[in-house]
Amino acid sequence: MTTVDPGKLKTLEAVRERMDTIDRELTRLLNDRAACALRVGEIKLAESGGEAPVFYRPEREAQILARIQADNPGPLPNAELASLFREIISCCLSLEQPLTVAYLGPEGTYTETAAVKQFGHFARTRSMASIDEVFREVESGGVHYGVVPVENSTEGMVNHTLDCFMDSELVICAEVELAIHHALMIGMDAGDVPIEEIVSHSQSLAQCRGWLDAHYPGVPRIPVNSNAEAARLVADATDGRNRAAIAGEMAAQRYGLRILASSIEDHADNKTRFLVIGRQKVGPSGRDKTSILVSTRNEPGALYQVLGPFHNHGISLTRIETRPAKSGSWSYVFFIDFDGHQSEEAIQRVLDEVRKVAMEVRSLGSYPQAVV
Repeated sequence: MTTVDPGKLKTLEAVRERMDTIDRELTRLLNDRAACALRVGEIKLAESGGEAPVFYRPEREAQILARIQADNPGPLPNAELASLFREIISCCLSLEQPLTVAYLGPEGTYTETAAVKQFGHFARTRSMASIDEVFREVESGGVHYGVVPVENSTEGMVNHTLDCFMDSELVICAEVELAIHHALMIGMDAGDVPIEEIVSHSQSLAQCRGWLDAHYPGVPRIPVNSNAEAARLVADATDGRNRAAIAGEMAAQRYGLRILASSIEDHADNKTRFLVIGRQKVGPSGRDKTSILVSTRNEPGALYQVLGPFHNHGISLTRIETRPAKSGSWSYVFFIDFDGHQSEEAIQRVLDEVRKVAMEVRSLGSYPQAVV
């Protein structure tokens, strides 16, 4: 297709004709890509030797999205272009194998938003009532992957997720970073009567404390199990009380609520990090992170001995969290995230040295760092 400078198209009709031509070419190219995806599936099946082939390759997707953003000339912003290509990849992957993904529900939570951001709208998502259930559903083979929250930039770690890794053989296949933007929402027919109470998850209420103090001082704030549960309570209210919910925009869409105010969080850079859990080992993407679980005795210098090899080999640590071991013997478990892939020589040397001073070292997986 010949490239034409849109600035040289002088009439509305000429611009529209050009767009029609581009649309036809896009349709042809998208179907060419889909045909390639089908061929990839055929080759993987032929080379699998009777074992179930792996169709979802997060390291490959991360490389594609990183390259697309690096090559982007505009005017489309990088994030929007990456989102478009995520959906293209999701659609093509569904032709090879429709993915099933469990997430911490109910429907309308930020975890569902993270699952869609990572896998696109062509994946089949399934809501679970707890983080434990997400792990069990993946372990049983009921779904291919799970998505669980692991930390928030203002509220800290989700300890329940860390604890689940202690009893599970699942590994981390990818991470998702989601900017958290809270909205205040009411029922479509609520009218302009004063709000009598505001419901949301306790973390969301804390993240919007300043805004609520300024705009709704004195209005009771009621914590519930999730933001989506808050939205459902407002949508299904039958007791005559005029409630408002704090939740994400997806919840407003899911439950048919009207948004009164958007982006009411006190910190604009509020983000939550989610983990994609599964059973496969992920190859290097070129920009990776590794997570390990390290058990030590409760003795002076234990953490220093564990961290020393990382410093000596110049490996950047991104997160350290401590949890008591479930054995109850006053030993501790450290969850450590660091830059790099465990297949790298330097990382292997570090892990070998850590194993010499720790009771146990278990890899929770190497995976691509969040691209968008």
